Amino acid sequence: MFAGLPELGIANGEDLKETLTNCTEPLKAIDQFQMENGILLPTLQSALPFLDLHGTPRLEFHQSVFDELRDKLMERVATIAEGKEDDRYVKLEELLEKSFPLVKMPSIQPVVMQVLKHLPKVPEKKLKLVMADKELYKVCAVQVKRQIWQDNQALFGDEVSPLLKQYIVEKEAALFSSDLSILHNFFSSSPKARRQGEVVLRLTQMIGKNVKLYDMVLQFLRTLFLRTRNVHYCTLRAELLMSLHDLDISEICSVDPCHKDLEVVTRFLPAMMTVVVDDHTFIVEQKLPSEEKTSLSYPAAVPDVFSRYLQDNRVACEMGLYYVLHIAKLRNKNALQRLLPALVDTYNDMAFGDIFLHLLTGHLTLLSDEFGSEEFCSVVFDGFLLTSFSSKENVHRHILRMLLHLHHKVLPSCLETLMKTLEPPKQCSEPLKELYSQLTEKLEAQKKTPPPSDEAPSLDLGLHPVSVPTSTPTTPV
Repeated sequence: MFAGLPELGIANGEDLKETLTNCTEPLKAIDQFQMENGILLPTLQSALPFLDLHGTPRLEFHQSVFDELRDKLMERVATIAEGKEDDRYVKLEELLEKSFPLVKMPSIQPVVMQVLKHLPKVPEKKLKLVMADKELYKVCAVQVKRQIWQDNQALFGDEVSPLLKQYIVEKEAALFSSDLSILHNFFSSSPKARRQGEVVLRLTQMIGKNVKLYDMVLQFLRTLFLRTRNVHYCTLRAELLMSLHDLDISEICSVDPCHKDLEVVTRFLPAMMTVVVDDHTFIVEQKLPSEEKTSLSYPAAVPDVFSRYLQDNRVACEMGLYYVLHIAKLRNKNALQRLLPALVDTYNDMAFGDIFLHLLTGHLTLLSDEFGSEEFCSVVFDGFLLTSFSSKENVHRHILRMLLHLHHKVLPSCLETLMKTLEPPKQCSEPLKELYSQLTEKLEAQKKTPPPSDEAPSLDLGLHPVSVPTSTPTTPV
């Protein structure tokens, strides 16, 4: 408990034990020990007996003084570090040399950690001692850990790995939630709120302004993405950058090429605006009086530039997918039928990723009545979803999720074909089999339930008709 005191020339319990063992007058030896090792303030000696008369133990008195002095010292350390004196860090390093031998003493440890925290560059020897001791490493401030991590990628990876796993688990749990709602979905919260989630904030704090640590995190994310192709790692990379942007960490934002998403603005956006203008022109045309209408029909194809950028540019693809979600949310059937086939070929198959399909299937529930149309079913299923379901089990699952909610609205002939097409292969996951089983059970239950009669229900209550006199009664009622 008192390790390090002898190194500073301060007596400890072993010294007192040796003194009492070798002395002839123990009481005098104790008095001498107290005078040499107590608070060296001459005017205090006359006050101590007064405390004795009040039954205040010497330990309690010294502890209260010690706590007060320690708090003052920690405040002074912070003041020095925040000052502008040229020698401020020299002073802190001198204090570190004097106090570090007592770093294992619980009562002194906060002072040592305070000094370490405010040193922009802790001496290498001290860093190694902290890193080698699990207890010290655990309690040291993140400012100190950053200096350890930047030269120890493996240790930093051990700290970051659980956070990355937590992020993926949370995202996948949200994506495959049984809740299918336009009002509550994967992106219900705003982008700024999402990047203030626990994992993003903790990573942001761990990185601080350290470009080297930021590069390490990006390296971890790239490696994991290449290994798993899980798009959530890309989302985390973007949210982390924007979290640092919110904190105005220019040291990192200014060197990250992803901070500035140009060609997209000058070429893709004009092409997308062409699609938007086509749609609004048709909508306005339909609202005109019949005598003012032209023979304008809704465009079937999309601009070549638009399609090419969906395939070649990640940022353009993201924007295109969000536009499709937007028109689905607005129940714009014509625009949706035009654009869905263009999503068969997208950058890294983003249109068949879980995030987009989770949102799209939820938005399509707003157009449930349209699934009674053969044309609409053909575009949604044959023109888009079924183009990749056989090679992508996640697409298969999302189609079944949607049909669980919309099966009663889908054109019967189309539904019959879909059930045969979507039958799970022998080699597939249990969740896929379970979804198909649930859908089959719903359809069977629907067959057993008699359809509602088109005729109005009889209101005959078994009463006989009563003749009503047409003349006015003469007898007062």
